[in-house]
Amino acid sequence: MARHDLSQGGFSDHVATAVAALKDGYVIVAPLEHSYALITDAFFHDSVRAMHVLRGDALGVAAQVAIANRDSIDGIARDISSNARLLMQNFWPGLLSLNLKPQAGLSWDLGDGNTLDQISVRIPDSQFILEVIKKSGPVAIASAALVGNAAINDSADISFLDSEVAAIFEAGSLPNGGASTVIDLTGIRTRIVREGVVSLTEITALVPDISHE
Repeated sequence: MARHDLSQGGFSDHVATAVAALKDGYVIVAPLEHSYALITDAFFHDSVRAMHVLRGDALGVAAQVAIANRDSIDGIARDISSNARLLMQNFWPGLLSLNLKPQAGLSWDLGDGNTLDQISVRIPDSQFILEVIKKSGPVAIASAALVGNAAINDSADISFLDSEVAAIFEAGSLPNGGASTVIDLTGIRTRIVREGVVSLTEITALVPDISHE
């Protein structure tokens, strides 16, 4: 395993290294907006499973999916409502996660054995990972922290064995910030599952009839 300082060397070289690792079926660590995440190709079953094992996830937990642009959503999700597209248009890239129904027949298993008929997806507002995803395709992401632990926002706190991840891409200490807002669009009504950085006020200004738990 190698550590790569994103402030040193060529940015495109770092992107190429990350893409190569993902295409070879490995797990990497990279910075998102406010924390470090485990990242792997969403279509590599073994590497997604390895990511869950590293975190200590319970069986049946599904990883989130990250994409690079809104055009990609139709390839991985179905029955996308006008509300969903409005939210994407206004808050992607950014800290808004949308729960949608996946396209049938996708050759992936995000950790739930394809039993949930639901994916959580967003476009991160992070230059490095966006450039990686543009070249790698959709990735599965999960916090680099163990289950139950606080998110890791300083690369000095990341500790994985060489056999566990292929590379760690460091951006030092990331700015503090909240979690993503999660909206479920798989049912009859659109509902907010978790209010995070994107506020209820911002959401209801676009989708007035949204329900809030």
